[in-house]
Amino acid sequence: MKVKYKCSQCGEIHDPQTFIYKCPCGGLLDITSFNIDFPLDKIKQRTPSLWRYEEALPFNKSQQVTLGEGYTSMVSTDDSNNVFFKMDYMMPTLSFKDRGASMLITAAKALHVKRIVADSSGNAGTAIAAYASKVGIKCDIFVPASTSPNKLTQIKAHGAQLHLIPGTREDTAEAAIKEVEESGSFYASHVYNPFFYQGTKTYAYEIWEEMNGNVLDVIVVPVGNGTLLLGAYYGFKDLYDKGLIPSIPKFIAIQAEGCAPLFKAFQEGAEHIDPIETKETQAEGIAIANPARHHQILQVIKETGGEIIAAPENKIAKAREELAHQGFFVEPTSAATYAGYLAYIEQAGSHMKNLTTVIPLCGAGIKAVK
Repeated sequence: MKVKYKCSQCGEIHDPQTFIYKCPCGGLLDITSFNIDFPLDKIKQRTPSLWRYEEALPFNKSQQVTLGEGYTSMVSTDDSNNVFFKMDYMMPTLSFKDRGASMLITAAKALHVKRIVADSSGNAGTAIAAYASKVGIKCDIFVPASTSPNKLTQIKAHGAQLHLIPGTREDTAEAAIKEVEESGSFYASHVYNPFFYQGTKTYAYEIWEEMNGNVLDVIVVPVGNGTLLLGAYYGFKDLYDKGLIPSIPKFIAIQAEGCAPLFKAFQEGAEHIDPIETKETQAEGIAIANPARHHQILQVIKETGGEIIAAPENKIAKAREELAHQGFFVEPTSAATYAGYLAYIEQAGSHMKNLTTVIPLCGAGIKAVK
């Protein structure tokens, strides 16, 4: 393992072998910097998965836990040659969370973990259960009792012990953390554990490679806990620091109107959020009332000159239908991302369609069929 944990608040260094999920000071953990490289000639000769970027990842090839995730296609939208969908639901467990799960379970295996605990609104839990099952790590997944039935079926199919928690997504996280603290298990959190972001950062690497190094103007990202936004930012920053791109793209973060604490903070010019009461929203995957890494998310938006948009709840179903008519059957959270992008275009002006933009389709529609 090339890295250790570093507290984002006090700067203290911690050994991942300790199984801590946050610093004793209360700060969240990042990973220490390490030397990275992008030998493009070698990369292009490798298997089309996220592990093709092994020189930029914290584990070597012999350590990797993989199901062939990553290197998803980019497809232009019907009305523009500059705006692309990135097909991140074309993954082993049908969501982009496989990127982070592959890296996180690789870390767990390297640390000789026997049992993991994770909480999720569905997709991350499914991904973590699948990768843990592959390497024989016992897995307990905590989810809200209201989680889509197909996601529950998926999690159970991978052999995980499923815990249905009444109440909010925050109640689910509290139940998982209580179990971690009482049992001493490894907290395989896609929010707290920084290895997860080392997987999602490959989203940026792939865009860079698929665009042949050309400049990307705008990246649209759904945001609940920020696992894709922060990962993509880290990936683009890696590329920028290596001189491979001239600038980091503008980040447009999409929240669901029914649960938009980051949007509220952005509108108020705040650096921190006030936790909100979650209203009903179709986009369960981003219904996070109090994202733990909110300060880091807001900092990315500020640094890249980006914006946060609240997708109108009454436009999500129509956006999902429109995507389906283009051939893309996605879950409501992905439809909310598209609805938010359309609201952004309406707000910013149609000239924005001339900017090179990538919109992720993060979860397959079959996950949300009732």
